[in-house]
This record gives sequence, structure tokens and C-alpha cells, in this order.
Amino acid sequence: MSYQQLTPEQRYQIWACLRMGIKRIDIARQIRVHRSTVTRELRRNTTGRRKYNPSRAVKMARERHESKRKYRVDGATWSVVEKLLGVGWSPEQISKRLELERVDGMRVSHETIYRYVYRDKREGGRLHMHLRRRHTYRKRINKYHCRKGWDTRRPIATRPAVVDTRSRIGDWEADTIVGRGHRGGILSLVERHSRYCVLQKVATKSPATVADAICTSLLPVRDKVLTITSDNGIEFVHHHTVAKVLDADFFFADPYSSWQRGTNENTNGLVRQYFPKRTDFADVSAEAIRDVADRLNHRPRKVLAFRTPNEVFNNRFVALIS
Repeated sequence: MSYQQLTPEQRYQIWACLRMGIKRIDIARQIRVHRSTVTRELRRNTTGRRKYNPSRAVKMARERHESKRKYRVDGATWSVVEKLLGVGWSPEQISKRLELERVDGMRVSHETIYRYVYRDKREGGRLHMHLRRRHTYRKRINKYHCRKGWDTRRPIATRPAVVDTRSRIGDWEADTIVGRGHRGGILSLVERHSRYCVLQKVATKSPATVADAICTSLLPVRDKVLTITSDNGIEFVHHHTVAKVLDADFFFADPYSSWQRGTNENTNGLVRQYFPKRTDFADVSAEAIRDVADRLNHRPRKVLAFRTPNEVFNNRFVALIS
């Protein structure tokens, strides 16, 4: 049986039958609809203690129908959507940021954007290439060795509890992303509260090179560096130097506990969108790496109420679309 809207006449029949004390199942038979239709009609159009009124029911039904009119997305909105997809924004980020900025009445749900992208794919388009891929991650297992100077490292258990709350700016996580053949890589630094990241190319993973890169990267924002937490990679053995130069506390996560630096791991996954595994970083310029950091820092995040890491880190709203 195909669904049909109740007519005003049927609603008046329901009202009259109710006044005569007729049961709902018998009302349904009388007006030739399913009994669930009568039940739904009474539930939708009976408010509070007020009894069912056919005139009010017709008005409420019309209002619901009007509110569900399909909203047509115009060409200007799709042009903006395609542009933002091209710089790595997800459909949800685009939808919520348009809603946040209220740009010229533009609005489109993320579900509609996905439908648009996959329709484009069926027609031979390439918009789907900008969507994020699901990667299979292999757990990196390294033997933990005691290294010279490692006995003075500060474990994450001694880190101030306030760091776990993400309630302040200044708590950073550090890691390195290696390239093909372990020739060069990227130093990845991310601030826990804002998700603001700093990416810097490093020629090697030597402790001296990495320590110098950390200091060079964070000195410009030294007043926003309170703690740094890294994994137990040998490249961070010069942690004392970093802590002294930046006047910050340096801590180490437990071995094989990457979840203790979840923000860093997530950021590295985003970076891998642009530099997949086995990328030879000898062929990647420092400018290209900084450009990726800039893209990530200006991409709205759901966890930040669709503000960008740059806006949260600098406490300044920036119009991205208009």
C-alpha cells in the first residue's frame, strides 16, 4: 500500500469518531487507512492537554510539509565545496564551517556533499580522490634499549595532570616521520589543546639534528611551550638540551604506548595523506612540508567546534570561505 497524506475530510472523520467513542482500529477501517496511520496522526497533532482538533491538525501537517521542502544547492555553493575538497577538507568540515561563517546564505549537509562526490565519481570525475583513505597501520615494534643519558628521562607518569585535561595552550607532543630507506624525514610537533602543528624537514634522525629542529621550530612560540612529550626514540636523547633552550619540561611516553601521544599519531596520519609511506623526503622541499602544516592548521576540526587549529592557537577568528 503506497503512502498518502490524510485529507482534511479524513481528519474531520477521525475527530467525529473520537467524539463518539469509536476505537482507533474501527476508525481506520471506516476511513480506509491502516490503524498505525490513525495512531500517528493523533500523536503528531495532539499537543499537551489539548484534544485532537481537525483544523489545527491540517495546519500542523502543512507546516511540517513546508519545513521539509528540499533545499536546492546552487552552483556558487558547489564551487566553494569543490575548492575546499581540493585543499583536503572533509565534507563534514565544509558543511559545519559554512554553517559557522554563514557565508552568503550558503548551506549544505555533509551527506549531500558525499552524494555529490560519488555522483561525480560515477560520471568519471575525480572529486573522490580528495576524500581521505583508510590505511592499514602496522604496529612498529622496536626493542627498548637503555641508552646513555636515558636514565635521567622523565616518565609520563610524572607529567602534571593538567596536561591530560587539554585545558591550556602549551603542551606539545613530538615525533618523527621517516621516509623511504630512513633517508631523511619530518619532525612532527603538535600542541594538544589547539591541535596546531609544526612540521620541519630533517636530513637525518640523529639526536643532534632532531634537538636542533625542535628548538628552531618552537623558539618563535617559546611563550606557548610548557611541556613536550615524545616517544622513546633514540632521536630524542638530547632532551635536556631542548628543555633548557625552551625552558620547558620534557617527558617520555611509556614504551609501546602510542595512545599516550594520540594527538601526534593522528596528526601524522593526516600528514601521510600528502606524503604516503615510502616517500623519499630527499625529493620533498622544506617549503612543501611547511605548506602541508599550513593546510592542516587552517582546516576546521570537529573537535574544535569547527574552528581551525590556527584560530584556537592564536585566539583569533579568521574567515576562510568568504
